Amino acid sequence: MASFPAAQRLLHAHTFRSCPPLTNRPAISSLSYKPLSFSSSMTGFGQVGIAIELKDRGSFVQTAAVRHLMGSLTRAEGLRFAVVVARFNEIVTKLLLEGALETFKRYSVKEEDIDVVWVPGSFEIGVVAERLGKSKKYQAILCIGAVIRGDTSHYDAVANSAASGVLSAGLNSGVPCIFGVLTCDDMDQALNRSGGKSGNKGAEAALTAIEMASLFEHHLIQ
Repeated sequence: MASFPAAQRLLHAHTFRSCPPLTNRPAISSLSYKPLSFSSSMTGFGQVGIAIELKDRGSFVQTAAVRHLMGSLTRAEGLRFAVVVARFNEIVTKLLLEGALETFKRYSVKEEDIDVVWVPGSFEIGVVAERLGKSKKYQAILCIGAVIRGDTSHYDAVANSAASGVLSAGLNSGVPCIFGVLTCDDMDQALNRSGGKSGNKGAEAALTAIEMASLFEHHLIQ
């Protein structure tokens, strides 16, 4: 058997003899060809298939029409809102309500399109919010309360019940019910979040109510 270098020389000689003379080959400039670009790391047809698939996916992304539905803060005219407010910790909830009402006014919601309903505490918010939602008079229900941690586990029970109650109200009524209930460790935290250095969470919840009401009214009408 020929050695490896000898085999290489024989292969080279055979290839040279089997190639047609250069004068019989068509000029490169006269050829019509489309260059193909493959990465040097590609080995086998599977990777070429992946490249073609990715190209097709890219074309699909560029041509597909995707709709983005969003609520608007500038289309609040004619929308009606209910605000359910807990009397417990009223020193806090009144400030939250004031922030919410100021925000509604700033975004062109008329006073006659807002109803405020007072309940004893945050625990009672959910059932009232659901009743208001099912009345179909309002495009969104804003729920305001303040639960402050004490020395017992009562805080956890009320805070969890308030959150689940507001969630259930929205799901059961089909009307957005916005959670604006503060759950704080102490009164200082609550006051900071009702107009103090941490802003007014009632105002923030009102913005959420406007956006969700607009989304449902203008895009998600059944």
